[in-house]
Parts: sequence; C-alpha cells; structure tokens
Amino acid sequence: MLTIILAIITKDVIVSLMGGIFAGFLVLNGYNPIDAFIALFDGIISLFSEAWITKTLLFIVMVGSIIRLLTLSGAVDSFVVYLSQRSKKIDSPKGAMLLAYIIGVVIFIESSITALVAGTVAKPLCDKNGVSREKLAYICDSTSAPICSLIPLNAWGALLLGLIVTAIDSQVISGDGVSLLISSIPYNFYSLFTLAIVLAVIFLNINMGPIKDAIPVPYTVQESETKIEATPYRMLLPILVMVMMVPVGLYLTGEGDIFKGSGSTSVYYAVIITLLFIYLYYVPTKTLTHKNYFIGLYEGIGDMIPVGLIMVFALLIGNVISDLGTAKYLAYLLTGNISPLLIPLLIFLVASITAFSTGTSWGTFSIMMPIALALGATMELHIPLVIAAVISGGIFGDHSSPISDTTIISSMAAGCDHVEHVRTQLPYALLGGLLASGAFLLAGWFTV
Repeated sequence: MLTIILAIITKDVIVSLMGGIFAGFLVLNGYNPIDAFIALFDGIISLFSEAWITKTLLFIVMVGSIIRLLTLSGAVDSFVVYLSQRSKKIDSPKGAMLLAYIIGVVIFIESSITALVAGTVAKPLCDKNGVSREKLAYICDSTSAPICSLIPLNAWGALLLGLIVTAIDSQVISGDGVSLLISSIPYNFYSLFTLAIVLAVIFLNINMGPIKDAIPVPYTVQESETKIEATPYRMLLPILVMVMMVPVGLYLTGEGDIFKGSGSTSVYYAVIITLLFIYLYYVPTKTLTHKNYFIGLYEGIGDMIPVGLIMVFALLIGNVISDLGTAKYLAYLLTGNISPLLIPLLIFLVASITAFSTGTSWGTFSIMMPIALALGATMELHIPLVIAAVISGGIFGDHSSPISDTTIISSMAAGCDHVEHVRTQLPYALLGGLLASGAFLLAGWFTV
C-alpha cells in the first residue's frame, strides 16, 4: 500500500518501490532500521543469484540497444515511408492503432516480446498520425498478457499447466491437465473483455479518463520523405529474427518440448542473436558503420538502465511480500463459510489484489492456483472456471499495477512515461475488471 501511495504522490516508481521494500524489511527485521537498510541492499544483490533474473535484466537493456539501432539506422523512417506509400488505410490514426493490435494478437509467444514488437513497429506510425504514446502503450499492454493467456502455446501455458498437473498429482483435483487448461479459456473473462474493449477504443475512438489529455508526440524526420528509401526490411527483418528465435529457444531449452523451455533463457538469446543479425545486416550494407553500431548499442543500454532498476525493485518487493505472507493472508481471509456461487468471483478478486500489490501475474498464479484448486475441489466447483478466475485475476491486477513487468515494458516500447501509462490505462482496466466480475458472478450462479 505504501508503494502504491508513494507512486501516486511522487510519480517516481523507483523511490516508491524502495519505500515499500524498506517498510517490508522493517517488519521482517523487528522494526530495526539499520537491519532493514542492510537487508534492502543485500536483497538487491541476492536477486542476481537467480539466473533467470539476470537474463531478464540483460534482455531489457539489450532490447534498448535494438530499439536505438533501428532508429539510428533510419530503419524506422524507412518503414514509416513504406507504409505511407503502400497503404493509405494503414497510414491513419485508426490504421496505426489497428496495426499495434494485430501485431499483439498474432505474436503470442511471450508477453514482453508481444508488447515490444507492437510498440516498436507501430510507434512511428502513431506519432505520424497523432495517436498519443499513452494510447499506444495501452494497446500494447492490453494485447500482451491477455493473448498469451488465451493462446497458451508459450511459457505461460507451461507454468499454468505445471500448476494444474501438480494439483492432479497431489490428488487435489482429478482430470487431464491440458484438457482443464483448454476448458478454462472460455471463462477467462478479463482477457476476453479487454481485447474487446481495445477494439472498441480503436474503432469508436473511446477516450476515458486522463487519456483525453494525452498529447501526441510529433513525428519528424531529418530528410524529406522523398529522399528516404521506402523499405520494410531494415525494420521487420531484425524483429522477425527476434520473434522467431523465442520458440526456437523454448524448443532447445525444453529439449524438444516447447512447453518445458525456459522463457528467460529464450528471450535472452533471442536479443543477442538479433543484435548479431543487425550488425551482419547493417554494417556490410552500409546502413550503419561499425563505429555507429556500437555507439547505438551503448546508448540503447543507457536508455534502459532506469527500466532495469524498476525491474530489480519490482522483483525485490515481490520477494518481500512473499516473506511477509501477504498473499496467503488475503486468501485466508476469504476461505470461510461463503456461498459456493460467490467463490469464483472472490478468487478473481483476491488474485487481482495480489497481482496488483505484487506486480506479477506469474507469482499470483503460483500462490493462488493451489489454494483456489483446493478450495474449488472442496466446494465441488467447476474446476475450469476456478482456473480461469485465477488467470483473469492475475492478469487484471498485473495490468493495473504500476510495478508490473508487462506494464513497464509496454510503456518502454511505446516510449511514454511509465506513471502516465498507468494513469491512462487504469480506467479501461477497471472497466474490464468490472465486466469480468459480473461474468464470474453469473458463471458461479450457473455452474454451482
């Protein structure tokens, strides 16, 4: 709560996260400020003992290099001119937003990659057509995690399947893990409503709350468009390499099973190979010189250092909240003598609060799924509905949270201020959450 309040007041995410983490460590260390101070900075170092965290942070800074190189080389300008010349339908405010939406839907491999590609490709076209960066960030964020949860042929599916299979193996529930996960998709109400709301925003130009005041960033190029070579390849080929390398990485790290692959390792090597590809593509074709390539590489890393710091503190506060037992306590408060038809709605709400507070949907899945499945089995609820309530709640809370990794990456990809992205996205997220709450209440009524 302190982190969220500080974020609203100061509009500084890093300071807010540090304040919340310090408060958590105060409780964990008997309210001794010296011990809490030491635990905070020792906690930062301890994060790097986890290989997946280090790989994720390196992925973030190297993504900055890719974005900077695409801009420095003129690949972005070439792509915008190409779209302007080839299709007048795309070269419009509605077309620019629809492009981001379609990319977000088509690329369902990994939520970070989804948001990154949609933002990088559509940003110049949105700037050119007067679409604010905040609205682009909202579209990127709303087509990343929701799509990954609805088409679980990715690491999301692997995690969820693992949690369900664990409950089956422990004889908490019965059935086939894959069948239960697939059966839960129609009940994933928040994701379905969110995708529908985004389409309505694009086609009906719905502006809710602070997004009405968002000012578009003017798009300018150094040369006239007639002097720029209109080609999509400089822009799209590096992104295509990055996207294609993720499933390849999942396949290799999973030893032939894409569902068992490591998402962090896959995206880490995907960006490394993409940077190598950009060098081998741009330097021989004189798109960039060797010197300018490394200038862009280092500048891009520098651009992402603030984002990397936010990720470090977001991960650390997740650990602190876990040590405090906050999420389990929230679930415990609602596991009393409650009518079974209310349980799916309450699971959705508890998962939402947990994800909002921790900033992680995956952490919420890991905490809430075992509790929810045990509760669902005890009260003889429809298990696919229970699974979907956890997934929807995790995504809703994560979508609304200022410390969420997908929220951070979406604002980064769209090039807008992170706090402004959270403020402008929240009304749409709350609308989706309200609709999903009603749907879970009705579903609980009809399935009990």
